[in-house]
Amino acid sequence: MLDQRSGCRLLVLGAHPDDAEIHAGGLIARHAALGTTIRLVSVTDGRSGHHEIQPDDLVTIRREEARAAGQLIGADSVTWDFPDGGLQADLALRAAIIREIRSFAPDLVLTHRPWDYHPDHRAVAQAVQDACYLVTVPHIAADVPVLPRDPVVASMVDLFTRPQRFEPHVLLDISHELDTLVRMAACHASQVFQWLPYHDDLLESLPDGEAERLLWLKQWFMTINEKRKTHFQAELKARGLTNALAIEAYEISEYARPLDSAERERLFPGGK
Repeated sequence: MLDQRSGCRLLVLGAHPDDAEIHAGGLIARHAALGTTIRLVSVTDGRSGHHEIQPDDLVTIRREEARAAGQLIGADSVTWDFPDGGLQADLALRAAIIREIRSFAPDLVLTHRPWDYHPDHRAVAQAVQDACYLVTVPHIAADVPVLPRDPVVASMVDLFTRPQRFEPHVLLDISHELDTLVRMAACHASQVFQWLPYHDDLLESLPDGEAERLLWLKQWFMTINEKRKTHFQAELKARGLTNALAIEAYEISEYARPLDSAERERLFPGGK
């Protein structure tokens, strides 16, 4: 199985340093176990994601957290310098993404969907969508060699329905990767144990001990997962995944290379 998928390259373009782990940690962990070359990119510097830590200090903390999460599974983790909370789908962002896709030459790109709740997420999604065709155009970002063809691009799961419901082209049972996903997310301590509990009014339920916090975080993911399972109930039933403990879903972009049957298992191992 590992030899069959050797040489696969996975690029995740998330808006913030913890987006890859929270939205696609199961698939990322599965690819890591199969020997895939993985690069996790946070497009913004994460400076705005806290209620107490000052932005410049937070940038340093979140870069190190992202590095540690990637190191846990042997993935390369990079944090760019675009300001958190101020991202726009402009020409500078588009050019940076074109150069990244060309330089890394991924088989699969994971990113957000243009209908996500966060403006930074939407900006990354729009810039990736705009970059898909242009990675094959030689006179655009001409300092980086052009790709002969697009990678497959997939949106990470969200549950928003307006203006368009997420279409789960691939559903993945990530039950076996759940513990790895939790350990990766726990590396982002400033977020999962500080900012998000503060933002979501969960600080009173947060335990003190490290082991207890990992259990708390796993339960936090399971709460999110139950919402996913309810949202995609019909699709899970149709694909025989109703008993999956934890799931992820992916929507294939029509702006990039189509996902054909020959590549489906290589890029989404175990996907339905």
